[in-house]
Amino acid sequence: MNAPRGPTGPIKVVADNRKARFNYEILDTLEAGIMLTGTEVKSLRAGKSTIADAYAAEHRGELFLYNAYIPEYLQANQFNHETRRPRKLLVHRRQVNKLAGAVQREGMTVVPLKLYFNEKGRAKVELGLAKGKKLHDKREADKERTWNRDKARILRDRG
Repeated sequence: MNAPRGPTGPIKVVADNRKARFNYEILDTLEAGIMLTGTEVKSLRAGKSTIADAYAAEHRGELFLYNAYIPEYLQANQFNHETRRPRKLLVHRRQVNKLAGAVQREGMTVVPLKLYFNEKGRAKVELGLAKGKKLHDKREADKERTWNRDKARILRDRG
């Protein structure tokens, strides 16, 4: 399987939040940089992080990623990082205001969809402005997914 490619090279996806697309309706996406310490970068490159329970929120005019799990880097000893600390996201002021306004006015959530290294080797987070799905919407999506799978199987069997 080939890795996704950017304009100049491959993009290494470190963590993918597949649950987000099931639990939320993603209305808009945004790429943000993330401020990390050296041990966090080394640990991310090892590829054991999780963003399934993470979310982004505005705090004092800045955007932070909360509850993202980046495990300790074993070779770092006492210079290690806290595994679930809030991490600052690097976005423009207009984008922070837009996201914060949507969260306050319309009751939306900012969820991380993907954590990856871009073609330049910088850690990036793909954020999604999302609206929570109701239970019946989730059932409908599951039903549609099952039907598409069955339909593909029937068409494949017919030749």
